[in-house]
Amino acid sequence: MIGFGNTDIGKRRKANQDFVYVNNEKIGILDNLYIVADGLGGHKAGEVASEASIDFFEQFVYETLDEEPLDLLVSALAYANEYVYKLSKKNKEYENMGTTLLASSIKNSKLYIAHVGDCRLYGIREGKILQMTSDHTYTMDLLKAGIISKEQAESSKDSNILTRALGTDKNVKADALFCDIYDDDIFVMCSDGLSDMVSDEEILRIVSENIPTEQKVENLIQKANDNGGFDNIAVIVIENKG
Repeated sequence: MIGFGNTDIGKRRKANQDFVYVNNEKIGILDNLYIVADGLGGHKAGEVASEASIDFFEQFVYETLDEEPLDLLVSALAYANEYVYKLSKKNKEYENMGTTLLASSIKNSKLYIAHVGDCRLYGIREGKILQMTSDHTYTMDLLKAGIISKEQAESSKDSNILTRALGTDKNVKADALFCDIYDDDIFVMCSDGLSDMVSDEEILRIVSENIPTEQKVENLIQKANDNGGFDNIAVIVIENKG
């Protein structure tokens, strides 16, 4: 198992509020840990929220030794939410700050995922790509309710309006899921700075190339910038090399 991640400011933003965390080694009960966070808020608030959320998440995982992997990810997210929320209440400059957060870990041939917001995790297997997470956005809620079509959702101007985020409220509900993994599976975790700028087909093509994992990450970031780079870009590529 190997994961690599990076972020980029993009071409339009004045600051980078995206953070990634990549740990291919054991941490607490987990064999590895991967996190993407995309901060929300003016000035440095979004940057503070995303970086702090990862710090608090990592701390909880490191110190907790008696939970199942999926429960641990959900508990760590709740813990991070509590402390980012407290930070926002202590400092006027951080008022209403928050972040999306997507965390995953692989253990005993299973991938465990917990997330809140619109960072995405894609699975690539046998030449096909599947979005495994569901965006917590107003547009996605309309799509699930059958009010708009998939085509309308893809072109909606409201596609980035979040219905859930970490740190904006005292409590947060995370989505949690797990799946079996197999040799040669590839997983891509990213912020909307990638998924809004690079199509699923382009992501599939880039990560399917026979090049090092690090280069796949850099090529994805470059493609997002080539396509406009409207937002910060965060990417982690995880490969289960058999």
